[in-house]
Amino acid sequence: MSFSIQDQNPFPGIDFAMSLDRRAEFADNRVMELTATTPVHLIHVDPDVNMARFYGIELQPTLFGEVCVLRTWGRIGTNGQSMMVTFDNEAQASEALQKLENQKRRRGYVPVGE
Repeated sequence: MSFSIQDQNPFPGIDFAMSLDRRAEFADNRVMELTATTPVHLIHVDPDVNMARFYGIELQPTLFGEVCVLRTWGRIGTNGQSMMVTFDNEAQASEALQKLENQKRRRGYVPVGE
């Protein structure tokens, strides 16, 4: 006597022929696209006080359709630290990025290569 998967199915209302793998073929796999925003890379170097710092800010899409502002900072030559703040839309995230960039420039940071 041979049994098939259908015979051993403990959940008769579920069709295992339509498994999650097959459903994934039909899923909406669109990737969120951000408008052209260039990551901001700033440095602050003052040899008199042995200061060599970097600060980076960029926008990143999340898996849930939100936008996060990714900030990285630390001493030049190290990995530094990072922090992500999530926003509902790109406009809010862009505004936060601009505020951070302006704040850092007021404190003496300049773009890399300037």
